[in-house]
Amino acid sequence: MFMFSVLTAFETKGMRDCMVLEQTIELRDEHFMRIAIEEAGKAEKLDEVPIGAIIVHNGEIIGRGYNTREVSQQTLSHAELYAIEQANEIIGSWRLEDCTLYATLEPCPMCAGAILQSRIPRVVYGAKDPKAGCCGTLLNLLEDARFNHESEVVSGVLEEECGALLTNFFGKLRARKKAEKKRAEL
Repeated sequence: MFMFSVLTAFETKGMRDCMVLEQTIELRDEHFMRIAIEEAGKAEKLDEVPIGAIIVHNGEIIGRGYNTREVSQQTLSHAELYAIEQANEIIGSWRLEDCTLYATLEPCPMCAGAILQSRIPRVVYGAKDPKAGCCGTLLNLLEDARFNHESEVVSGVLEEECGALLTNFFGKLRARKKAEKKRAEL
């Protein structure tokens, strides 16, 4: 009976430690997602789809990016790719091991491929992408054992805030296009 009580106390302490660790990771993920949301805001100021991304290594941001596809008219102008490129320069390597990528929207196939090629072991995203999401929504390229590298995927971090950025942006865009069409008819 006594051994059972001691074991239970250790198990309870271990469970508490795990819960504290999970809460710490969750708070860290929310902190860095808020910074990715700030990056998305930069895209919105340019009338770009508000998607932002950052890469963190040892608690330090080493890459930042936001969408500029409309401004640049370049297919590859995605937030994740800018963040990866900047992180490669800072690390001095194409391998971004021990890094975490935070993105406000679930990465597309192109960005998921770049994440795999960069060897980023952990990806955290906010809103799901029902049209192009390749980290669990349409398919999951990052956790597919057939590739030579896999990334842990954490979804739904500040999902409502990230989703609201996109919903508000596209709502304003539709209203603006409707008003332009109406003016053109006059």
